Amino acid sequence: MDMNTLVLILAATVAAAVPLIFAALGELVVEKSGVLNLGVEGMMVVGAIFAFMAAAETGQLWLAILVGAVAGAGMAAIFGFITLSLMANQVATGLALTIFGIGLSAFIGQGYTSVALDGLKEISIPVLSSLPVVGKLLFSYNILVYLAIIAFVGIWWFLYKSRSGLILRAVGESPSSAHALGYRVIRIRYLAVLFGGAMAGIGGAYLSIAYTPLWAEGMTAGRGWIALALVVFATWRPGRVLIGALLFGGVTIAQFHVQGLGVEIPSQFLSMLPYLATIIVLVLISRDAGVIRLNAPASLGQPWHNELH
Repeated sequence: MDMNTLVLILAATVAAAVPLIFAALGELVVEKSGVLNLGVEGMMVVGAIFAFMAAAETGQLWLAILVGAVAGAGMAAIFGFITLSLMANQVATGLALTIFGIGLSAFIGQGYTSVALDGLKEISIPVLSSLPVVGKLLFSYNILVYLAIIAFVGIWWFLYKSRSGLILRAVGESPSSAHALGYRVIRIRYLAVLFGGAMAGIGGAYLSIAYTPLWAEGMTAGRGWIALALVVFATWRPGRVLIGALLFGGVTIAQFHVQGLGVEIPSQFLSMLPYLATIIVLVLISRDAGVIRLNAPASLGQPWHNELH
């Protein structure tokens, strides 16, 4: 394998990891607040179709990204109302949200399956983009790739360097103690849930207006579930989320290059590699319950009852 091919594989790995970075970082913030939202897949696919519709109808890709974020946040608002205000089970509600999102996107996207977009273009930076190796690896992506890296830095800073991040983590660890100190637990959790939904929506928008760019039913293809697994894989740490997303992106890209090299492996097996890797990682992590207890927010998935306010 020559250097040019290796650089192309690495660049494709970064591009494949972007939707996972957005969705997983958003879910990380949600879970840090003590809320478990399993509806990431549904929020991503709804963000994807609404962003694609906005781009197809207006031709404004920035508007499409915003629409995708709002659509994801809207789905998250439904989840928040049912679980935070009505105190429904978070696991069941998240699963229902995913089923609803997949069905809704398939229904409203019927008229867009044959539409193709002129998607987001790579940013060309004078001098830097033309550098050998480094130019392709670092300076040849569209704006959403760089936005994903900015989001990672911003979320890391927010969680560990800001007072607001400390409050969010305190709510996730002990909502009773946070409430006793005067913090609005439900409001904080609502904001976290809405942010997570917006991030998932942007991840979906990236798929439909930048990565492909087209609309196909079920185009998220389980990435929402992988994003959920990434949060556990990362033991709720942003840096590990980024590394994990790149690893899973690499597994996704590897299947295409293995086929291109003529290796006689059934294509169905190669297609299931990212999900097989997800299962293996979760099994390995689950063997050490101490790691989960040490790093997971103590109140994760536990409702905050109104009578405690």
